[in-house]
Amino acid sequence: MKGIILAGGNGSRLRPLTLAVSKQLLPIYDKPLIYYPITTLMLANIRDILIITQPSEKELFKKLLGDGSQWGISISYETQSTPRGIADAFIIGRDFLDGDEVCLILGDNIFYGTGLGRQLSEIRGIDGAHIFGYRVSNPEDYGVLTLDESGRVLAITEKPKNPESNLAVPGLYFYSNDVCEVASTLNPSARGDIEITDINV
Repeated sequence: MKGIILAGGNGSRLRPLTLAVSKQLLPIYDKPLIYYPITTLMLANIRDILIITQPSEKELFKKLLGDGSQWGISISYETQSTPRGIADAFIIGRDFLDGDEVCLILGDNIFYGTGLGRQLSEIRGIDGAHIFGYRVSNPEDYGVLTLDESGRVLAITEKPKNPESNLAVPGLYFYSNDVCEVASTLNPSARGDIEITDINV
């Protein structure tokens, strides 16, 4: 299994801090934000990682992270010249994945918890997708899960006005090796993005 970190975006909600530097390079406690998703992938026993950035920030990430060998991992880099949605990561990263299963994590998400590494490292042999839900107080601001009684996903509704649950989809996704094929068939949504929700359903 390989990992992709999507570390693009304009960081508009953090301006003026992000006018000159990517939000994923800003410090959270004692380390840059990008260290946290890298650590999550390492906990999942993933050692081959692709980081997708804006073209103007690629060299900054390379200067900070290098090739990853200092941590016993391999880091590659690609760019996303125009934000086109989360699912665009699979089109950009197609050659990198080369038919492997993949874990995609957003570069500005932090995951933690007892047993997290064990749980993530056991996710292998995926049939389709393996996604997560996190209880939030404002589900109307997120993609929201509708589950059946056994916990299988029936639907994902993007920013619903009347949410059917309070389970939001966080930025951590596992997919089988056909995800690049699926992503390449998607049409952009009304906002011009290749939506991750269209892959998940």
